[in-house]
Amino acid sequence: MIDSAIKIILLDVEGTTSSIAFVYEQMFPYARRQLVDYCQSHWGESSLVQAIELLAQDAGFQSSDAWFASHAELTPQKIVTDFAAQLMDSDSKATGLKSLQGLLWRSGFETGQLRSHLFDDVLPALVQWQSMGIASAIYSSGSVTAQRLFFGHSIAGDLNPYFVANFDTTIGNKRETDSYRRIAEQLACDPPAILFLSDIAAELDAAKLAGMQTVAVVRPGNAPLPEDYVGERIESFEEL
Repeated sequence: MIDSAIKIILLDVEGTTSSIAFVYEQMFPYARRQLVDYCQSHWGESSLVQAIELLAQDAGFQSSDAWFASHAELTPQKIVTDFAAQLMDSDSKATGLKSLQGLLWRSGFETGQLRSHLFDDVLPALVQWQSMGIASAIYSSGSVTAQRLFFGHSIAGDLNPYFVANFDTTIGNKRETDSYRRIAEQLACDPPAILFLSDIAAELDAAKLAGMQTVAVVRPGNAPLPEDYVGERIESFEEL
């Protein structure tokens, strides 16, 4: 199924390379449990400061100073943790939240409390594509930090060397066509030479409008594709 013109395969993560259950039953609860303690113990560190600035934008403010000033009755830590918890509870894809979650997950992965799930066909496919001269890249709503932690501490070992680039929502929403155009530009690759794999029809449609080739990935536990979805679909990377 892989067109001979394909030079790069762009992969979604959740529901494509890894089960949704792992993300929702292990990763998200872990981040929720660690939120308050992490912010208390790492407050003022540059990586957390950067995540907070993004959270402030998610909350509708130009800066964290303006955000904190608007809630003067609360401590800055309380403002951050309450808002982050609210976003977590609503399963938000907000960029600031994803950045913060990446920091929270780091300790879990690095201490061995978390080990990311991968479908059995993922590593063999990455190896095969590399041998064919096809590069692999990641585009996920999870931050680049979280992506590299995820693939660096997987049940199949460290897969980061297989990826030439990682993209998150700082490049744009995954359901917006311009995001895929920007990715193609950063990869210095014409969109038709990029194959995007995802379990979400709206993402596949956006990538297709940008000129990329697309294939829907159907995995156990995924939400069903819309009945009117007419694009190609697979249940395993082996089918490519």
